[in-house]
Amino acid sequence: MIPVQGVENQTIAVLGLGRSGKATAAALAAGGANVIAWDDGQDTREQAEADGLTIVDLTRDDAWQGVTALIASPGIPHLYPKPHPVIAKAYELSIPVDNDIGLFFRSYATTDWDGFDRVPRVIAVTGSNGKSTTTALIHHILKECGRPTQMGGNIGTGVLSLEPAIDGEFVVLELSSYQTDLARALTPDIAVFTNLTPDHMDRHAGLGGYFAAKRRLFAEGGPDRAVVGVDENEGLYLADQLSMGPADDRVIRISSGKKLDRAAWSVFARKGFLAEYRKGRQAGSIDLRQITGLPGAHNHQNACAAYAACRAVGIAPREIEAAFASFSGLPHRSQTIAEIDGVRYVNDSKATNVDSAAKALQAFDKIHWIAGGLGKEGGITALTPYLERVTKAYLIGHSARDFALEVGQTPHEVVDTMEAAVARAHAQAKPGDTVLLAPAAASFDQYPNFEKRGEHFTALVEALKP
Repeated sequence: MIPVQGVENQTIAVLGLGRSGKATAAALAAGGANVIAWDDGQDTREQAEADGLTIVDLTRDDAWQGVTALIASPGIPHLYPKPHPVIAKAYELSIPVDNDIGLFFRSYATTDWDGFDRVPRVIAVTGSNGKSTTTALIHHILKECGRPTQMGGNIGTGVLSLEPAIDGEFVVLELSSYQTDLARALTPDIAVFTNLTPDHMDRHAGLGGYFAAKRRLFAEGGPDRAVVGVDENEGLYLADQLSMGPADDRVIRISSGKKLDRAAWSVFARKGFLAEYRKGRQAGSIDLRQITGLPGAHNHQNACAAYAACRAVGIAPREIEAAFASFSGLPHRSQTIAEIDGVRYVNDSKATNVDSAAKALQAFDKIHWIAGGLGKEGGITALTPYLERVTKAYLIGHSARDFALEVGQTPHEVVDTMEAAVARAHAQAKPGDTVLLAPAAASFDQYPNFEKRGEHFTALVEALKP
């Protein structure tokens, strides 16, 4: 746990008592604060009270006597579509509102660091797509290269549940727009922006608000180095805003598909090869095509971002390449489960919408595609350009018959269940083929979440092994 600094003997209110809220309350208490808490859910409140938290109804005016700050959980709206009533009350009373990310950045450095040989550093990753894989990949590279490291934020451990820093440690954080938008302190040493596509439009009142939330990670704290994906206009703008000119190597531009050789420092991937350029000359290259944990152009962009971040902290290209080779990918995200009789089995259960399924389909050839579940508005007609890669589709779940009408001339079967889909794909796939679970649909018709769906697929594949 990282005790929060500067809160001793203060009364701090915590709104939202999920994982991050409970961890925040504990870290505040460890820092000497008097913590009061509230959650809209009665069951959650009762459990928190049983765990020893002081529950106070923050919707009441008299609850705010002596409160010096409100710490809100990330999922609670603070501006759009409208502020949560408790946050609105804090605004009315001029009480500062923050979140656990802000508390982390103001509390991570301590006087213990005076005795360290190497100052700990924070690498923070944001963006629309790929930030979880990029975060995990950076953490993996650092660990494989013998650097002490922890990973947290929007992936794995909550930031205030991380351990206090040790000499020379790197903390790698995935930060969502919900987290960066409200944090009052954002001071990473290295900040990474992967890309931007429309998401969370209601929460941020449109694409501009969404980008502004991401941009805060770079604008508020002024990282020593910024890694910026420039495949969209927003990334080009951000890189330009942060750079003092073509010779400024504090910004490392990255791309999947574009050659970048004019900037002071860039990393890009084309046709399966990663290249690093510094001052117009190639400084490193990696063949990504045979790295099973990073399939497809979207993962090649993640590889560029992770490579750039690790180069920025002094990791050598050959060390990064060796770590790439041992990266197995995140569960349920283009995760290779097994190769059986020359057939590759890939779990991308996280592909719950058309955009993510399209990326998965572009990553492989000769695909036996398992798709379906609880379909979303618009169906899967947008996947038509990628169906030429599909040898056969096996359709499951609630929307199987709707999907069958939308795959056109692509060979397909309506098999309804995961068991039947895996069995049929296994029987028909040939050496060199890929059996890919990329549902393009939610899981809630047959599974409680996409993780359970992916775990079921994985178990069925494991059972096929000789």
